[in-house]
Amino acid sequence: MATWEWLLDGIGVLLVLVVCYFGALMVRRRAIGRHGGTFELSHRVRAGRPGRGWFLGIGRYSGETLEWFRVFSLSPRPKRSWERARMIYDSSRTPEGQEAMALYPGHVVVTCRYAEVPVEFAMAPASLTGFQAWLESRPPGTDWSR
Repeated sequence: MATWEWLLDGIGVLLVLVVCYFGALMVRRRAIGRHGGTFELSHRVRAGRPGRGWFLGIGRYSGETLEWFRVFSLSPRPKRSWERARMIYDSSRTPEGQEAMALYPGHVVVTCRYAEVPVEFAMAPASLTGFQAWLESRPPGTDWSR
């Protein structure tokens, strides 16, 4: 076979792999959202530099935990999860500087504490209302002084 035929075959295989990858992402997204309670949720993984370290993702309420899945991962398991009883809401603000370009449009940045460690999320204002309601709807017998 000529060189151009090998190159054409390589491009064809690469195109098939890209289509399969995006198809798998769509199937995974539907599987995650199958039970409901999902929303667009970005998480700041690295807080070393201002405005940096954000990863786009999907949040899902699963009983007493909030699960976070990265958007472009094929893993069926959540990358991070947080228990409701250990999460405390602190504040919300609009994205500043580079954050506005790194996040979904119209999202607000939410600061929480999880086991006394600061955690930052970005979500739509409607999702923030649902998040606050989820945090406040703890089961009976919860220690509200924390």
